[in-house]
Amino acid sequence: MLARIYRPAKTATQSGHGKTERWLLTYEPERAPDVEPLMGYTASSDMLQQVTLEFDSVDAAVAYCERRGIPYEIERPRERRVRRAAYADNFSFGRRTPWTH
Repeated sequence: MLARIYRPAKTATQSGHGKTERWLLTYEPERAPDVEPLMGYTASSDMLQQVTLEFDSVDAAVAYCERRGIPYEIERPRERRVRRAAYADNFSFGRRTPWTH
């Protein structure tokens, strides 16, 4: 029962950074899901896959795991790199590839 502590990424469909400041704790699946032979549904008897806990900080999530004796793994978020570009850069003299129509 390994717990994964991470900060969710920004959704691709929205420009805002809402719901990305909280840290989430989810449990890794203990075994692969079963395929039900009659209808073909995938099912699992592992109820911890449905549990997601939210914390204000990574320290609070780690403290929770240590109090309960749960092994955990922390995934640090990647820092966003913003490349500033201006429309005028398309027509600059030092452009690597020539601009054509």
